[in-house]
Amino acid sequence: MKLHGYWRSSAAYRVRIALNLKGLQAESATHALPRGEQRSEAYLALNPQGLVPALETEDGVFIQSTAIIEYLDERWPQPSLLPSSPAARAVVRGMAGIISADIHPINNLRILKYLKNELGQAQAEIDQWARHWIIEGFTALEAMANPAKPFLSGDAPGLADVFLVPQMANARRVSTPLDAFPTLVAIDARATALEPFARAHPDAVKPARYD
Repeated sequence: MKLHGYWRSSAAYRVRIALNLKGLQAESATHALPRGEQRSEAYLALNPQGLVPALETEDGVFIQSTAIIEYLDERWPQPSLLPSSPAARAVVRGMAGIISADIHPINNLRILKYLKNELGQAQAEIDQWARHWIIEGFTALEAMANPAKPFLSGDAPGLADVFLVPQMANARRVSTPLDAFPTLVAIDARATALEPFARAHPDAVKPARYD
């Protein structure tokens, strides 16, 4: 397999975590988002949306991190990233969706660049925009998280944690206050201490020269 991504992309970070939790190897192909390399003719031929990540596999090329992670979990079902019961699966998918559908899409690079370049917003206002949506989503997640469980997904790290950890890194990058989210902070600390998460961290895959 080959994973097309960028070291600071939280969506690619999610896929790296999922691959590591599954014990799978994937060749890395980097596309520097600040330079617009994801819009190159060659990459658009692979992924017409021109976003990362994309995963090349023997079964085809897959885009969108949620779909990629679901593919990995179905193709290599052990260890599962979802609980066994349909009800618990729905809860975990809902928590992951708060991040994948409601926080990240309006805070990703192309949105923030549009706010700056097209709408003329200052960096301070852009960072405040990002913090607002992170806090709104984290407020819901904190209420849903079970403080008696070590992970957002339950007794073992799973889909919700795969999405939470990169979003926590994003939150810290824009100086989001996290005091109101003690359960999420504790879960993040437990998860990031695990080898599959640590090995996927942006600092662990950052190239020697980077944008």
